[in-house]
Amino acid sequence: MATIPQDYEDILTKRAFAHIATIGPNGEPQSNPVWVDWDGRYLKFSQTTTRQKYRNLRREPRIAVSALDPEQPYRYLEVRGRVVNVEDDQDNAFIDRMAKKYMDADEYPYHQPGDHRVILYVEPEHTTSM
Repeated sequence: MATIPQDYEDILTKRAFAHIATIGPNGEPQSNPVWVDWDGRYLKFSQTTTRQKYRNLRREPRIAVSALDPEQPYRYLEVRGRVVNVEDDQDNAFIDRMAKKYMDADEYPYHQPGDHRVILYVEPEHTTSM
């Protein structure tokens, strides 16, 4: 397991959008921005189980994540690794915490009835930073 360089961990604690790249069912790359959290060991993000990104990662857990420092856009962090755990987001607690971080909202405002939301845990294997 690779570690995030200590002097770049702050990017993951800011309101930095991260772009998640996954591998689609026909081998094509797919990239989307997401909100991220860093707990010191795993990079975490939320997803609904109906999304293509989620299906891609269930089939092929390799992932690349890049985030720009919102205050210094030429400073970035790239993490390559694997999704090693998928956990139910009980009562939307994780996505609500991300909504607080990114929107200063107490609850995630885009939840739809019937959404099944999960938390994906990415274990870093390689990092690049500048």
